Amino acid sequence: MIALVSLGLISFLSWLMSMLAGGGSPLILIPVVNFLLGSQAIAPTITIGMLVGNLQRTLFFWRSIHWRVTLWHLPGTLVGATLGSYLLSRIHVEGLQVVVAIALVLMAANAWFGGPAYALKIKDWHFLPLSFLNSFVSGLVGSTGPILNPVYLHYGLEKEQLISTKSATVVLIHVIKLVTYLIFGILTVPYCLYGLLIGLAAIPANWVGKLILEHMTAAQFRQVVLGFVGMSGLWMLWQQRELLLIW
Repeated sequence: MIALVSLGLISFLSWLMSMLAGGGSPLILIPVVNFLLGSQAIAPTITIGMLVGNLQRTLFFWRSIHWRVTLWHLPGTLVGATLGSYLLSRIHVEGLQVVVAIALVLMAANAWFGGPAYALKIKDWHFLPLSFLNSFVSGLVGSTGPILNPVYLHYGLEKEQLISTKSATVVLIHVIKLVTYLIFGILTVPYCLYGLLIGLAAIPANWVGKLILEHMTAAQFRQVVLGFVGMSGLWMLWQQRELLLIW
């Protein structure tokens, strides 16, 4: 019971934080799920939680969704999430989260300091290959964190539009992953129950976060998002410190 209450409270706080930072709740939830259920439970449990929470968030901000970006996400997401989830049932990839963490830190630094890569004009079709890579890695490790947030910002999505568009895409990713996990027998009843608890905690958190978001300016939101991208990368590196020491 204590474990369930703790997971519920942590889930609420992580969803609230992700509303203000454009995503990233799995970065807090992954170590909690790992402690309670073990590493093999991370991907399926987080998938269920993210599906429920982001579905509610998508409905919450339905009118703000940028549908052109979402449609460009569709084919890459379908292929990437399916392939990544399938490979999860066959192999265990060590160190992939380290690569994601380094990418997060570099993207945040590049955004803050205005390097050449950040000056690249983001076009609609760029979301096709990006969605494939993002959903493929997400299928393997459970979540890629806010790795696409700098891309969304540079494209021109702000506040509610970024959150709603990303949530709609995340729902698609996790639906595909969930179906694949079911087919290959990765899901169990405890994983489903813990994941459902994580997702239900998003409902009050999203409502509170929406009230706070309405009082944030676009500039403040951008600063919070980019700051969280960098901190997420550093946090993921800290979580993988034992693996880094081995290397």
